[in-house]
Amino acid sequence: MTSTNQKNFEEFEAALKRATQDFKDIDKSKAVKLISNLDADGISAASIMVKTLERLNLAYSITILHQLKDENAKELAQENHKSYVFCDLGSGQLRALNKHFKDKRVFVLDHHEIQGEPEENITHINPHNFGFDGSTEVSAAGVCFFFAREVDRKNEDLAHLAIIGAIGDVQAKDGLTGLNKKILEIAVKKGKIRVEKGLRLFGLQTRPLHKLLDYSSDLTIPGVTGSESGAVQFLKSIGIEPIVNNKWRTFNDLTENEQKKLVAGIIMKRHSGGIENAEDVFSDVYLLPNEEPGHFRDAKEFSTLLNSCGRMDNASLGIGACLGDEKQRAKALSNLMDYKRQIVHSMNWYKEHSSKHKSDRIIKGSNYIIINAKDNVLSTMIGTIASMISKNNEMEENIYVLSMARNPDDTTKVSLRITGKPENVDLKGIVSELVKIVGGEAGGHQHAAGAIIDTDKEDRFIEEAKKMFESHTLSL
Repeated sequence: MTSTNQKNFEEFEAALKRATQDFKDIDKSKAVKLISNLDADGISAASIMVKTLERLNLAYSITILHQLKDENAKELAQENHKSYVFCDLGSGQLRALNKHFKDKRVFVLDHHEIQGEPEENITHINPHNFGFDGSTEVSAAGVCFFFAREVDRKNEDLAHLAIIGAIGDVQAKDGLTGLNKKILEIAVKKGKIRVEKGLRLFGLQTRPLHKLLDYSSDLTIPGVTGSESGAVQFLKSIGIEPIVNNKWRTFNDLTENEQKKLVAGIIMKRHSGGIENAEDVFSDVYLLPNEEPGHFRDAKEFSTLLNSCGRMDNASLGIGACLGDEKQRAKALSNLMDYKRQIVHSMNWYKEHSSKHKSDRIIKGSNYIIINAKDNVLSTMIGTIASMISKNNEMEENIYVLSMARNPDDTTKVSLRITGKPENVDLKGIVSELVKIVGGEAGGHQHAAGAIIDTDKEDRFIEEAKKMFESHTLSL
């Protein structure tokens, strides 16, 4: 850490110390209410806090939310609890917490941008207050980890969960930095994480080789990425049999020599396809050495499994998986299969409507695609679909992808992504502006944002979004 960062970290630690002293003074005769977000980061954060509460012999109950709206805050405050802990939620809803939780003891452990000032009964810990970027340098799970570590240093054995949360929050694209790096050092020291260089491919632990290459969107391989038959032919052309004993092979099934062949073949294919930096095929891989090969061994695959639990309304399975419950892990794996089927269903719906000459569900402009799935896609899945579309190699760069799907309560979930990697675009800012015009509640980060709006405002939201995207063309 630089001297400035070190000073910031010392101030952060001092705030944590004050917060945990307040936490230790709460009424232990009453159960603590824990509220967290349903994504991988939120589930990792909740798991860290569950373990911390259990080690303090504190009773607790949990609520997992998609987004913290004013009415959620009001309902939660009416429950018979004196102490509340918000993870991965709350910093953007301080006004609602101030309004509804006046006679409660509240702790907010979040990394989202701050809106409002907390009242005296609210202890608010957020990295933005200490000069750290909550969208790149530490996730909510990381904030909860530092809190748990201040409660008791033995909680350092939970560092790997904070790394899973950070990876789930897409904070490890170019390696972990800032507070995440400090957490990683603790996780490695505790033997909870091992960092290796590996191919920049998702699913090295579990995906069949041909699928691994077919879905290689983070590592473009001309003639192979996006083509299952192309992937099979490529493997055979470099002397690797994709099937042995009627079983599709995974990367882990390959001999060391075959793995080297695969790496060399990928580099050559990228080079001959005119890809810049063709040799840039490796990235850090974060492995959990105490886990068997499979979905729980690679932190990135683990985070995807947690995300699937939240998106399918089974966050408790994700928490159980984090805490090592074998029965919950088996159910979480089954949930992951259901999640994948739901993604296929959602993407098929998108492709069907996208191919139509004219569809009121998919509106295309020069620099945007607006998808209104209404009830055809789960609202918890619409962000995932937007992310997948925005990462499609066939899409031009700097295209806004706005997707919408309906919740059961007459509201609509909105997600906003953008293709490519533009530096000077703030999706959270765009969604916040739209919400100011149309109404609703915005959330998210610079590169992935969302909102909840009333369903009867969908058409107006779309019209205002079109105007805004068209006016943003030059700024990109």
